Amino acid sequence: MTAETPDYTATLPRKRMGAGALLTNADGRVLLVEPTYKAYWEIPGGAIETDESPHAAAARELKEELGLPIQVGRLLVTDWVPPRSDRTEGLMLVFDGGVLTEEQAAQIRLPAEELRGWAWCAEVEASERLSELLARRVAAALQFRADGSAVYLENGFFIC
Repeated sequence: MTAETPDYTATLPRKRMGAGALLTNADGRVLLVEPTYKAYWEIPGGAIETDESPHAAAARELKEELGLPIQVGRLLVTDWVPPRSDRTEGLMLVFDGGVLTEEQAAQIRLPAEELRGWAWCAEVEASERLSELLARRVAAALQFRADGSAVYLENGFFIC
């Protein structure tokens, strides 16, 4: 690109993006965190920053939220979320964070201003603590992690 040629990509629509990680223990329970700023639990993760890859964002969020340097694995879920009254549309990605050992779990350190707690949850218990949308996304992540594949969702639902 030359100085005379404007970057047409600057005029394209922007989407909100988030990246999280599915972490389980040896019993297959999912690690959930309890934010201080919302009424429901989440998987570790957050917003993807400017010029940051989704994979790097998931790893950064694990370090920030749990205090653990975890090697993030493959993509499990891509979920397009439509706009609603309080949020723009977004693209949410869930990566495989692997199975944490008891030793790793004992080293978890939460940022008190952001998270009030964490817990290992069976899928049914997780669905009770998560928003309906995130519960669908986590269920899909568990299923497709076991399958060794990945899935595309819209608003947490399979579309094909």
